[in-house]
Order: sequence, then C-alpha cells, then structure tokens
Amino acid sequence: MRLRAALAAAALLTLTAAGSAAAARSGAPLPERRLFLTVSGSANTWIRGVELICPPAPDTRHPEAAAACAAIDEAAGDLDDLPGDPHLCTKVYDPVTATATGRWDGRPVAWRKTFPNACELGVATGPVFRF
Repeated sequence: MRLRAALAAAALLTLTAAGSAAAARSGAPLPERRLFLTVSGSANTWIRGVELICPPAPDTRHPEAAAACAAIDEAAGDLDDLPGDPHLCTKVYDPVTATATGRWDGRPVAWRKTFPNACELGVATGPVFRF
C-alpha cells in the first residue's frame, strides 16, 4: 500500500511539474490545491494543524505531503473517498475530529468528520491527516 502511494506521489510530482511548465508557457494559472488540515481530541482538549499545498514545496510542514496529495488526487478531491490505510484498530473510544478547509482544483473544501479514535482516522484517511 505504501509503495503504491509512493509511486502515485512520484507520478503526481512528475505530472504536476509537466503541467506547471505547460501552464507557464500558455499563461494559464494552475487550479489552487491548498488545504488547512486539523485534528483535535475530544472536546478540543488538544488540536494540531498543518497546511497542505500540492504539489508540495521543499519547505512543507506536512511530513507526508506527496503521499497526502496523491491520496486526495486518487479520491478526486473528495475526502470521504480517500483510499485510506486499512489496518486493525482497537475498540477504545477516544474520539478525534479531522477538518479540511481551503480549495482543491479550484473548488472550495469544507470537510469535517469525527472518528472513534486516531487509529480509525488513519484507516479512513491514510497519509492525509498523518502529521
């Protein structure tokens, strides 16, 4: 699964670079692909966030930005359709809420979902909220 994500990320970077060059030559701007991602604990007892910009810049703060961009592309920008990272989780209830706001391919994004625990968040969203 990680190999597939890595290959998809490499392909994304290659295509994005080619698209950027073509857009620069044609003068057409690329659609905006920027999301502010947060994960918070029950009743906002803690919160963390990071900006995801695709394609990732060298100074990006998201530790798996290329894989996250590839996953969102695979889901055609629909965070409810992310490929995720299937693995077993315990049944411990310690809810976390994930949010994404911004623009993806020029469309506004305002997404929010609560998961039973951080493991289930990872199963559903893969590298996107892994920061």
